[in-house]
Amino acid sequence: MTTTEAHARKYKIKGAKRRVASRRLGIGTNDSVKIVRLVRAGFPFKKLAGFQKATQLPWAEISRFVAIPQRTLTRRQSEGKLQPDESDRVWRASAIFDQAVDLFEGDVAAARKWIQTRQSGLGGETPLDFAATDVGAREVENLIGRLEHGVFA
Repeated sequence: MTTTEAHARKYKIKGAKRRVASRRLGIGTNDSVKIVRLVRAGFPFKKLAGFQKATQLPWAEISRFVAIPQRTLTRRQSEGKLQPDESDRVWRASAIFDQAVDLFEGDVAAARKWIQTRQSGLGGETPLDFAATDVGAREVENLIGRLEHGVFA
């Protein structure tokens, strides 16, 4: 049991869990050290392709979500590998999508629709666009957390 899980159990915090592994990227470890090493090495392009397939988001939206221009994605596809900063953004997008799926109790289609829909809690922007920066991604995560706890304002 992780420290976060133990704290959640001790204080009976609903929904508090460690969210590290990314189901949509096919990276099945919760070891932060391993994840950082994978990001630093640069993900194989096939991880991003698997994310696109799992989310069913169009490539143009994937490009916006991970803040990588489509021409660069095409180049990375032929190279077979993402750069570390790109891998970090892919990890972030995947983690947010996983959280949205959790919010909708496993319904990937509902999560996809929500992430593409303008949200008043994000100043009228879509979570997909808002999460293209680190600051925006944190705010999307905060919004998901508030929604999980029934705080809609």
